[in-house]
Amino acid sequence: MHLNIFCKRKRALCIALSIILSTSVVGCSLPRKNDSISKTGFYFNTVITVTLYDSSKEDLLEDCFSMADTYEHYFSNTISDSDISKINDADGDYVTVHDETIELLQKGIYYGDLSNGKFDITIGTLSNLWDFSDKALEKENTSSTSLVPSDTDIKNALATVNYKNVKIDGNEVALTNADATLDLGGIAKGYIADKMKDYLNENGVTSGIINLGGNVLVLGPKDDGNAYRIGIQKPFDEDGNSIASVSITDQTVVSSGVYERYFKENGVLYHHILDTSTGYPYDNHLLGVTIITEKSVDGDGLSTTCFALGLEDGMALIESLPDTEAIFITDNYELHTSSGIGKTIPFEKL
Repeated sequence: MHLNIFCKRKRALCIALSIILSTSVVGCSLPRKNDSISKTGFYFNTVITVTLYDSSKEDLLEDCFSMADTYEHYFSNTISDSDISKINDADGDYVTVHDETIELLQKGIYYGDLSNGKFDITIGTLSNLWDFSDKALEKENTSSTSLVPSDTDIKNALATVNYKNVKIDGNEVALTNADATLDLGGIAKGYIADKMKDYLNENGVTSGIINLGGNVLVLGPKDDGNAYRIGIQKPFDEDGNSIASVSITDQTVVSSGVYERYFKENGVLYHHILDTSTGYPYDNHLLGVTIITEKSVDGDGLSTTCFALGLEDGMALIESLPDTEAIFITDNYELHTSSGIGKTIPFEKL
């Protein structure tokens, strides 16, 4: 999703996905090995939850949250001493950063290439112009002050958006346009979810759920051998009801949609998915795109890219990729599914 990873919106568990499953809570009695354990925290300005179906792995659960803290301090563009902030503040000079930051930047550049710049990790100066804070969201702006940036400000910000200005030399990174601002919010949560899953797998965890503010990644099947049934939220539904569900094993479900962060002004809805060619939100008759694939970072990159491409071109891209499926929701609430939905991926309209 093209949004600041530390966005001000905190309804993360309702805006994108809901998990249609139940988990037990460990109480005071002696736990059995297959009892679930779960921990919830607040990172990247969103609620994250990790659930494991093995109560003997509580130390690994704690390690996942230590990882979240570490990566927040690498990738945040609001923490002053993070890798990303150091690059943004370096006035074009090279900055030495961690291996993981390099890896994530390279993934962002990959999706910049794949999308012909519609996905762009240097979007920060532009996205910072738009106010999607709580006071602006889900209501008509009736104040005398417009929430829509001026054409001049947008034009100036657009001049800084070009992912090809990110230069990497070993572990050093520079922005050739000193006014550019990196924002890894479009892929960071997916990357972190993948890292958590890798760590858990390496330590013998074969069943669990990682939910980073709506990026849902599951490990294996559930402990009873069944697939996880994941709900896809109905756009603009205040109760977080699902419009459909998919059943997955060892995969991820990631959504991007106009209903996640938006405001209305003069009867027009402005949402957070910004067109890197105009600086304004996309107006392409899509409400949301959900990606089902193996890596959550790819789900992140593809959900934004496919939304930006629109229904026809976005679907064509999905059909060209292996082990990747998608559900597009158009503004008449119709569901458009890729060829594997309902075949390789069990699917149900709700």
